[in-house]
Amino acid sequence: MFRSVATVLIAALAAALAGCTGEVAAPEQPTFYQSMASPVAQLDATTAASMISGFRQNNGLGPLTIDPALMQMAQAQAQAMAARDKISNDSKNEFAKRMKAAGFDAKVSVENVSAGYHTLAEAFSGWRDSPPHRANMLKAGVSHMGIAAVYQANSKYKVFWTLILAAPEG
Repeated sequence: MFRSVATVLIAALAAALAGCTGEVAAPEQPTFYQSMASPVAQLDATTAASMISGFRQNNGLGPLTIDPALMQMAQAQAQAMAARDKISNDSKNEFAKRMKAAGFDAKVSVENVSAGYHTLAEAFSGWRDSPPHRANMLKAGVSHMGIAAVYQANSKYKVFWTLILAAPEG
């Protein structure tokens, strides 16, 4: 009886150890560390909203909601900068004119643009550490956001970023 119990225990232990020697999947990298320097990269806007909202909440401000119109505006601006290989709030058109043309009636709106950051974490840190960009992320009264990252292979920057924060009128 002892031998059969010992045999069963040894067999169970061997099976358990055999499972340990197999390939173990590496933990998935958080999306804020995923490189946007690729033509197939996809920015995780939900993670971006969570990061920026958390930063705002740590500074006594309200969270942000992803807005489809602002997402389209941010994408168009990032694409315009990438096409011109130039960082500018006016690459597509003046910010106020773009807001009006998009039909987003805002009582307050701000925009951060940048390039050269390959991950959302880098872009966020760069904005947080830059006084004017930080002020935009901590703008009182904004409640909606759009964000985009556009890859441009032939650019020294590789990735162009746009973040738009706004509060709809009314």
